[in-house]
Amino acid sequence: MYFVDTNVFIRFLTKDDPTKAMACFKLFQKAAASQITLYTSEAVIAEVVYVLASKKLYSLERGEIRTRLYPLLSVRGLQLAERDVYLRALDLYAAYSLDFEDAFIAAHMEHQRIGELYSYDTNFDKIPGMLRLEP
Repeated sequence: MYFVDTNVFIRFLTKDDPTKAMACFKLFQKAAASQITLYTSEAVIAEVVYVLASKKLYSLERGEIRTRLYPLLSVRGLQLAERDVYLRALDLYAAYSLDFEDAFIAAHMEHQRIGELYSYDTNFDKIPGMLRLEP
């Protein structure tokens, strides 16, 4: 098993360096063909979304980020703890004006069937079925 860092995802998704993008494409192809197993973490995916959305770097819209990243996170040879939470977080991120980290929180809450959270962040109020409380 091999861990995949943020910059590999970025090179693949943006193709801003064609040589590296092709090498990353081949790496993900091997994973899709079950020739190797790749692993990454929530921190890496959160950083990928942050970098892609950054106004100073790529300035991609939420829906575009979801469109590019969703199929990659669905690759069979890419191991993710609770893959469905990652994918749901991308859906929430694209649908509502949430920071990706907040979308992850909401996706984890849904996965754990938790309907209430303590937070001062009013963006959570946008998500149907979620009740935000203040301490």
